[in-house]
Amino acid sequence: MADKLITRTGVVISDSMDKTIGVVVERMVTHALYKKRVKKSRKYLVHDEHEQAKIGDVVEFIDCQPISKKIHWRLIRVIEQGKQSEVQK
Repeated sequence: MADKLITRTGVVISDSMDKTIGVVVERMVTHALYKKRVKKSRKYLVHDEHEQAKIGDVVEFIDCQPISKKIHWRLIRVIEQGKQSEVQK
């Protein structure tokens, strides 16, 4: 039986690491007891070989063979360029 590759879409929240980006994926689920819609999110570390994604970009990524202890997702493409505001300290 062939394994299905999982693709996800999320927003880049961190690009400070070398060839790695932090991506958050949000989804809406219904609470089992109260039937209220609740927003849930999960963070992923994604390998970005060419360092093309920036903070605020919407990206698509896919699971792959583990690259390191926490990184087992690989960037496919940048779907939409985000508005990155430069914060001056």
